[in-house]
Amino acid sequence: MTVYAIYLFCLVVGFVFTLLSALLGHFFGGHGDHVGGSEGHAEAGADSSDMPGISIFSPTIIAAFITAFGGFGIIFSEIPATKPAVISAPLAIFTALGVAGCLYKLLAVLFSHTQGSSEPHVAALVGTDANVITPIPPNGVGEIAYVVRGTRYTAPARTENGNAVDSGRPVKIIRVVGTQFYVQAAI
Repeated sequence: MTVYAIYLFCLVVGFVFTLLSALLGHFFGGHGDHVGGSEGHAEAGADSSDMPGISIFSPTIIAAFITAFGGFGIIFSEIPATKPAVISAPLAIFTALGVAGCLYKLLAVLFSHTQGSSEPHVAALVGTDANVITPIPPNGVGEIAYVVRGTRYTAPARTENGNAVDSGRPVKIIRVVGTQFYVQAAI
């Protein structure tokens, strides 16, 4: 098998994979399917975060690398100065890494702008008004409800001074430690 045939094989495999992924993903693409537990979608590939997004090991990025390697390998093998495989292969690898890297960066930027959350940041909750929905016993834990940006949330809560607070009383969130909210009775 010649080097040109390897480049052509990579180009065709990468291109066909991309086309099939696009078509099959459009027609059979898991509309409404969710991963149990995380209640979200996940990109196939190894990644260190729990957020949806793109990984350098995702099939999309790998297919882009293989396609670019094949395409640039063919181009470099047609240029007389870069025709030998010891020159064209490293150049094809380098340019394919550049293409895959640019695609990764583009998709990462797009995903970062489209991934939003309605959950408030913990630091922004200090000073927020809330209502006790499960009574807070002396030195114990009850439950509060609060509204941020039009969305109602509930959380376990205790008073800073250990006093009891009855259900229905307004309180103010004064600090958050982990998942525990500390409140003060509103006056």
